[in-house]
Amino acid sequence: MIREAFGLIFAADEAPDLRDLVELRAVAALPVGGKYRVIDFVLSNMINSDIRNVGVIASRNYNSLMDHLSSGKPWDLSRKSDGLFLLTPFSLRENPGVYRGKVEALKSSADYIRRTKQDYCVLGGATRIFNSTFDDMMRFHIDQKADVTILYQNVPVATRPRDRFEDVYLDVAKDGTVTGIEINPTRPDLFARNMSTYIIHKDTLIYMVDESYARGEYQFCEELLRNNIGRAKIMAFEHKGYVGTMRSVANYYKVNMDLLGAKVRDELFSSNNRIYTKVRDSVPAKYTDSAEVSGSLIANGCIIEGHVENSVLFRGVRVGRGTVVKNSIILPGTDISENAELEHVILDKNVSVRSHSRLVGAEDFPVVIRKGSVV
Repeated sequence: MIREAFGLIFAADEAPDLRDLVELRAVAALPVGGKYRVIDFVLSNMINSDIRNVGVIASRNYNSLMDHLSSGKPWDLSRKSDGLFLLTPFSLRENPGVYRGKVEALKSSADYIRRTKQDYCVLGGATRIFNSTFDDMMRFHIDQKADVTILYQNVPVATRPRDRFEDVYLDVAKDGTVTGIEINPTRPDLFARNMSTYIIHKDTLIYMVDESYARGEYQFCEELLRNNIGRAKIMAFEHKGYVGTMRSVANYYKVNMDLLGAKVRDELFSSNNRIYTKVRDSVPAKYTDSAEVSGSLIANGCIIEGHVENSVLFRGVRVGRGTVVKNSIILPGTDISENAELEHVILDKNVSVRSHSRLVGAEDFPVVIRKGSVV
């Protein structure tokens, strides 16, 4: 049944609250969990659902995303029929290169959508991390004869994060019908947080996008879907499991720290549904006699001479002798010299930390050092 669907990933989401982490890269290309990128999760979910035609809508800063995805071979999408397609902007005469919303991005990708041989579209964002297939959601969509089905997460009011950043919540009736859409609602009875993942028939998608674009409405959920409530049958389908969100520095820090927990790590990586990523061959991590490591994820290619605790180290990181790294996220290629102290810190790629440096942030406000900096 899922073979009747093609995938469309919106990798053009803007997240200014990620600050320096997205200055030179798309959110979808943000490294996470030691060796993955954010887009690996939604793309792997599609592959595990037997979807073999996937378009990735990019906007700006997509060089690192292109390098990561390349031909799509790690996801078995390097093929003669269907495969992986990177859909860049500028295909609309009036578009300056940065989309005003998902509706304009979908309008720009209309030729690709029309050419697809599949009837249904699984439209996913690239700011959520979860492990699932879309088979049950597709069956629900067809059984309900829905025009649109929205994937949501049940988030009780008491567990909502403080930095919600325009989270979209759905008002869902008992039969699963979506009767309202609100942004950061004050009503305590709204619990269904939109996961920016949808199933919709290709013809319905084209019609709704054309109609919304003609009215100057560029937001997919807040305008296109909200204006079709009551006119179209919009249903909601619940995802039960871990969901990580990449909308702010605090979100990014929390997701990586969550991966240090066995329960979250097992749910994301030890299920039957693998998370695929681009393979980069390198030597195993090296631990010297002076190394002390506990409760951490250490990627291959690292050289550890100091103390690392409760941290995530990506490929090729060096921690010098006498250095202490706690509760921190260190991205690839970073060199931390001797006798430094780092706690609640996020170091972007290829940062150099000098000897005896001291960087200390807080759990809610980690220190972020931009790519290529010398501290």
